[in-house]
Amino acid sequence: MKYEVPARVREGAATPIHDLDRYREHYANAVNDPDGFWLSETKSRIAWKTSPTQGLVGGFDEVKEGPLSWFGDGTLNITESCLDRHAKSTPEKIAILWEGDEPGDVRTYTYDELLAAVSRAANALSELGVKKGERVIIYMGMVPEAAIAMLACARVGAIHSVVFGGFSAEALRDRVRDCGAELIITQDVGRRGGRDIPLKAVTDEACVGASSVKKVLVYRRTGDEIPWVDGRDVWWHEALEQSSDIHEAVEVDAEHPLFILYTSGSTGRPKGVVHTSGGYITYASYTHATVFDLRPDDVYACMADVGWITGHSYIVYGPLANGATTLMFESTPLYPDAGRYWDMVERHKITIFYTAPTAIRALAAKGDEHVTGKDLSSLRVLGTVGEPINPEAWVWYHEVVGGGRCNIVDTWWQTETGGIALSPIAPATPTKPGSATLPMPGIQPSLRTPEGAIIRGPGQGLLCIDHPWPGQARTVWGDHDRFVSTYFSHVPGAYFTGDGCRRDADGYHWITGRVDDVLNVSGHRMGTAEFEAALITVEAVAEAAIVGYPHPIKGQGVYAYIVSQPGESINEASLQAACREQIGAHARIDSFQVVTGLPKTRSGKVMRRILRKIAEGRGDELGDVSTLADPSVVDAIKDGFKV
Repeated sequence: MKYEVPARVREGAATPIHDLDRYREHYANAVNDPDGFWLSETKSRIAWKTSPTQGLVGGFDEVKEGPLSWFGDGTLNITESCLDRHAKSTPEKIAILWEGDEPGDVRTYTYDELLAAVSRAANALSELGVKKGERVIIYMGMVPEAAIAMLACARVGAIHSVVFGGFSAEALRDRVRDCGAELIITQDVGRRGGRDIPLKAVTDEACVGASSVKKVLVYRRTGDEIPWVDGRDVWWHEALEQSSDIHEAVEVDAEHPLFILYTSGSTGRPKGVVHTSGGYITYASYTHATVFDLRPDDVYACMADVGWITGHSYIVYGPLANGATTLMFESTPLYPDAGRYWDMVERHKITIFYTAPTAIRALAAKGDEHVTGKDLSSLRVLGTVGEPINPEAWVWYHEVVGGGRCNIVDTWWQTETGGIALSPIAPATPTKPGSATLPMPGIQPSLRTPEGAIIRGPGQGLLCIDHPWPGQARTVWGDHDRFVSTYFSHVPGAYFTGDGCRRDADGYHWITGRVDDVLNVSGHRMGTAEFEAALITVEAVAEAAIVGYPHPIKGQGVYAYIVSQPGESINEASLQAACREQIGAHARIDSFQVVTGLPKTRSGKVMRRILRKIAEGRGDELGDVSTLADPSVVDAIKDGFKV
């Protein structure tokens, strides 16, 4: 079923792409003249010190020799785009709207106040010896100071690497060692869902064996007593109190690294994806304004964590470059109850709301009553990010949360793409539940066979992107060969996303999951996402996760982890019937396990690596599970394991 754009979403659109005709026009312009298209966008969006005349230099065929570049003859400091110009034009507009762990715990920064805070932090970093090109690790919770720290690093030309506040000391140490960071910015204690997170204590443990660290800058969040190392540790508030609120931004080249973000790979070794300054901020600004149809009075809320790329691009850099009011949220969607998100929408009059399908499914399982009692009339655009959303959750989001009045932008992108690559554009694109729909202007996707041949028209294959775009990652920190082998060796001349995709007769894209999440059962290739979407159609099922495991006859068997709705019992026959109906007669689950919950990171991503090892009978080889929101879930799953 196709959903047309509601009239209230289309009326008064700020983006020039307000219908499909305008979309086709912009898309064709970006294909026919990518240099001209992106130079025009960056000059209209970004405050350059030296305006670029170059577009793209290099290409996918040449990436083995070295990173490509965008706007290579330009110079800038991205904080002038995010702060200075807005502090002059709209100084009293709220830049960051922060909601703490407890409902109603709110702080705000206007653009004028945020510029002053970032300038003080930048001066403090300089006093601590941080110089252009040096790396700084940020290991914090969801507090405004995390965004201030990111921007302060950019202000002085340092390269930040934000490490998610749920990572273990070992994981943090690995990242410090990999990038050679001399400074860590952390906080005494984090707060989330009514619980304390000992960030400073973990940082201290990580510093054992991380000889590069010279200073640890500590933000006081709770005032709890913490261990202290004299001569190394410095209080954030004391450092900033002594600093001026004026700081001249350091000029850098367009290709100067802005940040390193570590992402999962096929090995246990950290893989630090590098994003540079000019191209990244251009693409983050463009996609944020275009996809969500950002308007001057919008209150924009992204529920991600700044430890992930979504938080970088769509909480901090994209919204601030666009002069938006961006909400940062410290807690969880279920604390103190399942109405927390919708309570915030009502109180803050949020107009654009962006969250993960996992959160949507979890909230839907708690019942409509947590939503229907709230005034959500301010909402205009709803977004999803992080994984494919099953149609049933999409419809619940559209009908119960949005009341049929909002368009849903189901966005597909990756840490490596830097910004949204496939997505509806809010006022322009009719939607289909579960589909990421069409590529953004500047993104040229292709479907490929395992051998790399292009699949024309409707079909299913490996998702690749055939032409560079400004926001893409340039390399892996300290290991360009790994960057090339990971992303450009499988399909020569194209970027291989690692995802499978189906394209329908309308040209709409449906992500079928990671290629390593594609099951080959008796010669039949099936995506785990297809199974999960089918299982969720059963009313008794709240959540489902599918993995493969070795099968003596089929090669791979299908193992299903099922979370039931409260008070419901699971009938295996109904689950098998749903798979047959949704996928086909060949789609059969070999083993079921009903579990109380799935192992998830704090951002809501299901850690299928853990589920796969348990299903393979290797539950004693899981390694570090401290990155999970609730590690005890894993023990319960292991105890109930069966094949």
